[in-house]
Amino acid sequence: MKKFYILAIMILLGSTLHAQIIVKGTVYESGSGIKLSDVFVKDVTNKQITITDKSGKFEIKSETGHLLIFTSPGYVADTLYVVDLTPKRIELKTKTISLREVSISAAKVTFDPHKEYPDVYTKSKVYPLSPTSWFSKDARNARRMKHYFEREEQENKIDDIFNRAYVSSLVPLKGQELDDFMTLYRPSYAFITSNNSESMAVYVNDSYKKYMALPPDKRKLQKLGAQ
Repeated sequence: MKKFYILAIMILLGSTLHAQIIVKGTVYESGSGIKLSDVFVKDVTNKQITITDKSGKFEIKSETGHLLIFTSPGYVADTLYVVDLTPKRIELKTKTISLREVSISAAKVTFDPHKEYPDVYTKSKVYPLSPTSWFSKDARNARRMKHYFEREEQENKIDDIFNRAYVSSLVPLKGQELDDFMTLYRPSYAFITSNNSESMAVYVNDSYKKYMALPPDKRKLQKLGAQ
């Protein structure tokens, strides 16, 4: 009987330690090797989330057999199947306007950070008489994730207005040329929210004139070399 209790305690301790696994790593821009900050990291199995720091580093509670997803505006999302605890090197590839539109249009229908991650908004609040709300690691990370969600929301708003169907109805560009033009002259969130449809059309047409005035080699986005 005593052996049974010892075995039960060992199993309980083992499962507890297993649940406290921390996966660490660094996220880079593919091709350039630049370390990427503010990359959103999510364990799709246990719903844990985090965000990379200024050095591109991340730590997240996970387990072997779990799947991690890495996302950041302007980059193709990447996934990692956790098989061990060695430090991870994640490389994100830059993406074009057309790829971003597919990703965001699919996500904005189902993803609401306020509903999915209410703890982020609770922990991000600052209380004058609570030092931990200012300086704790959890509070700082929550504020950074809140800012990430806000930026993504703004990018979604730009995509809603400055989309391929709208731009191609105003300028005679198609395919890669259209993607390059939209990337080069993508308006800011402040511009989108402070201008109406008429001024937006003027902006697109004026930008097209500037685009056509560029030398042909300057109209194309520089491609990152293979790493």
